[in-house]
Amino acid sequence: MSALLDIRGLNAWYGASQVLHGVTLGVAAGEVLALVGRNGSGRSTLARAVMGLVRSEGELRFAGTALGGLRTFEIARLGLGYVPEHRDVFPTLTVHENLQLGVAPHGRASVRGRAPRFGFDDAYSLFPVLLERQRTRAGALSGGEQQMLTLARALLGDPDLLVIDEPGEGLASLVMTQVARCLRLLRDRGVAMLLIEQQLTLAQELASRVAVMGHGQIVFDGELADFIERRDVMQEWLGVG
Repeated sequence: MSALLDIRGLNAWYGASQVLHGVTLGVAAGEVLALVGRNGSGRSTLARAVMGLVRSEGELRFAGTALGGLRTFEIARLGLGYVPEHRDVFPTLTVHENLQLGVAPHGRASVRGRAPRFGFDDAYSLFPVLLERQRTRAGALSGGEQQMLTLARALLGDPDLLVIDEPGEGLASLVMTQVARCLRLLRDRGVAMLLIEQQLTLAQELASRVAVMGHGQIVFDGELADFIERRDVMQEWLGVG
């Protein structure tokens, strides 16, 4: 299966500090790949490198297009969505205005030969609280509501692949249930995902494949069933079991 997102020999830095060391990884169209690992292992840096937000070297391709040298908004327009760990809503804009900013540019879906898969009705039905608060400034939302808004905004971008960093971080169980429902809808409508997640329960529910990162490298990459059997990997790299 050819990769929709193809990463080969990727190195990345924050200033003079190298974080990623020769990462090679791929995500196929429609596939959900869970990227797990301890805090500080380099998972978020990988997400930021894909989106052109940190200095990197190596080969990054999306749907056959080289990403090197492209700006973040140009990468997003190719059909690659991003939900960062710290949400990054526009605090002075209303909920609805934030969602409007996420809508895919006119004509991109038709160029790809299909109708848009998501609209405002999807966003508001998945997260009813956003409909109730659509005229509220995003900065006044709770952390959980901001996470919902960020996910809904990414959904309206109609991505072919979504890079999502720690969607369950700090969320109450009720909010997490709604987030998981959104991610299942994305998966069921054919959106590929690179899911960075600490909660193995969510990763196992959504992903068909798991990659483990340690010290800025991929130390395991295999099918979910194989990962579940690898207690040695879980213990050494995740501290589980």
